[in-house]
Amino acid sequence: MILASISLAAVVPFVVFAAFVIGVWAVLSMINQRNSRAQDRLARLSRPQSMSDLDLGASKKDERMKGLVSTAKSLAKPLMPQTELETSSLKLELSYAGFRSDSAVAVYAGIRFGILLACLLIGFVAFIPKYGFSFDGLKWVILLVGFGFYAPKVALWWLKKKRQQAIFLSLPDALDLLVVCVESGLGLDAAMRKVSEEMHDHARVISDEINLCNFQMQMGRPRREVLHDLGVRTGVDDLRSLSAILIQADRFGSSIAQALRVQSDSMRTRRKQIAEEKAAKTAVQMIFPLVLFIFPGIFVVLVGPAAILIMQNMLNK
Repeated sequence: MILASISLAAVVPFVVFAAFVIGVWAVLSMINQRNSRAQDRLARLSRPQSMSDLDLGASKKDERMKGLVSTAKSLAKPLMPQTELETSSLKLELSYAGFRSDSAVAVYAGIRFGILLACLLIGFVAFIPKYGFSFDGLKWVILLVGFGFYAPKVALWWLKKKRQQAIFLSLPDALDLLVVCVESGLGLDAAMRKVSEEMHDHARVISDEINLCNFQMQMGRPRREVLHDLGVRTGVDDLRSLSAILIQADRFGSSIAQALRVQSDSMRTRRKQIAEEKAAKTAVQMIFPLVLFIFPGIFVVLVGPAAILIMQNMLNK
């Protein structure tokens, strides 16, 4: 009974502090959302009537998403990059994972800070009442805070790797289809549009990237800049080399179909080399599972009966 009262008395200050922080955060979010809605209404009234009618059709889901984005931006200030180099590097990492919005850096930093704060509160509520401010209690709190600090980085790395792998695996099919379209008489823009349409169902990632390139070229951007951005924002070496080859073919006026065919052959050779390298590593990688898991069982089956007979003979003598 005394332990229950002590634990309750220790938990109450943290619960009150958490409730106070959540209440202040909710009030500030409501004020910010109200101000943003008032600014949107003033902006709609200042536009022509047709534009205001179009804006009135915005869904409530978009407004909630704007509120979440603004909240994430407000939380992002403690973990925002301090220099332009760090900001550009983080933007590049986020673009590799598929997040190309202008507010992606702020939202990512806000998510990191929110997870860090949640892990800190969970650690204090879960372990401090049980262990107190001892080494064991602070150890678990520090572990949770470390998990909250590094978990978004690991998640971003996993999303980036998965997306780049999807692009790498679907790029040969897209390149073969692009070669067929160009050799059949289509221009590069029309061929890229056809590849995006045909691969939309089974290769969504590379289809979206090619579709974004088509949209940028339709908006008037030069083809060289669009192809260069395609190689930079994905982070895939094969796609970067493909963009460089297309830029050179467009600059010097050489045959695009021949350049695509040469790139397709080199990609097939590289994929074959990667498969051979993985097959050669398999024998070395199988040594550790064999020694740790399979060999002990075989040793027990083969040597066990003989060891039992030897022990029995020695005990009988």
